Amino acid sequence: MRIAVVALGKIGLPLAVQFAGSGHDVIGVDVNPDLVAAINAGREPFPGEADLGERLASALAAGRLRATTDYAEAIPDADAVVVVVPLFVNEQTAEPEFGWMDEATKSLAQHLSPGTLVSYETTLPVGITRGRWKPMIEKISGLVEGEDFHVVFSPERVYSGRIFADLRKYPKLVGALSERGAKCAVEFYESVLQFDERPDLPRANGVWDLGSAEAAEMAKLAETTYRDVNIGLANQFALFAGANGIDVHRVIDACNSQVFSHIHRPGIAVGGHCIPVYPKLYLSTDPDASIVRTARELNESMPERLIAQAAAMLGSFEGLHAVVLGASYRGGVKETAFSGVFPTVAALEARGAKVSVHDPLYDDEELRKLGLAPYTLGDDVDIAVLHTDHAAYRELTPAELPGIRLLVDGRAVTDAERWAGTPRLVVGASV
Repeated sequence: MRIAVVALGKIGLPLAVQFAGSGHDVIGVDVNPDLVAAINAGREPFPGEADLGERLASALAAGRLRATTDYAEAIPDADAVVVVVPLFVNEQTAEPEFGWMDEATKSLAQHLSPGTLVSYETTLPVGITRGRWKPMIEKISGLVEGEDFHVVFSPERVYSGRIFADLRKYPKLVGALSERGAKCAVEFYESVLQFDERPDLPRANGVWDLGSAEAAEMAKLAETTYRDVNIGLANQFALFAGANGIDVHRVIDACNSQVFSHIHRPGIAVGGHCIPVYPKLYLSTDPDASIVRTARELNESMPERLIAQAAAMLGSFEGLHAVVLGASYRGGVKETAFSGVFPTVAALEARGAKVSVHDPLYDDEELRKLGLAPYTLGDDVDIAVLHTDHAAYRELTPAELPGIRLLVDGRAVTDAERWAGTPRLVVGASV
């Protein structure tokens, strides 16, 4: 097949490489000329994605993959077009902003050939595939969906750093607007993906047709919103436990020893491209989902809540030097999308502290570009807030933070014995 992938970001490029590795001719289109040039030159643009460099080199050497900035080069005569353009959420209104996706859809529609399958993998609010993309493509292309071309929704379900493994591990969900479209989508994904055996699943691992685009859209939102609500519940338990002399981590371990309990872990922040965003996409079409809204609000409040607890223990932060340990939104990943580092820094600065940030994955200049003052382990500090559960921080000792008067462990990963004699505030543990 000839396959076009629209947007060659951290999901799109691995997908393009996966499709090429399955024996198909792939052309990726992206508006960033520097990214396109790097890909065509075989330079891995996203370090840290397992096997991407090797697979990219192999696809290029086989002549199965190339990149372009020109939709007119990528879209015509494609058997399938896979769209993974980012969708953003307005921070003030919490409403989805479709600007980039609209432009990409208009551009592909201008060059669409009859017989093409168009699959959207970007997470969407329920109803957008049918209500927004179908009429937009029809109007611009002059083609009729369900007859001349097919539009489906098939959400990406992968985790940064292990995308190729996840493509094999999890069923590929598809939802179409017609029976013919569903058949085309199933055949397409069965030809570009390979799946691990999963005896734990209720049906064989592979491509699962959910019956409609709306069902597939909801499935992606539901599985991610579940995690946010679960973390919100864990954080609620942690706040209560900490205020009442209870170690919530022992409580959670005890609860999860029973098969029906799957409580997640509390923490100072929920970051990344998915969990902080997708509940808001769900709320955009289900405003009565009060449980979802409450969990999101609680999770967003955690940096302020922990810093307020720290202030109550230590007193005024005015003039003190505070360091936030970790800029990344999660351990081992060099990414700050919706990272809790920013509200944590803001909460400390609002109380008069001078704040700097340390992260083993970022150099000083990279931190400065993020608007963060860099910190070097070994420099004097008054208070440290562990934000990211990088493996290196599990071995941290007070000697690396000379002068420290309080450690706020927002991930409950530091060793109590190593910190004996230094005041610690651990999320979910008694103060």
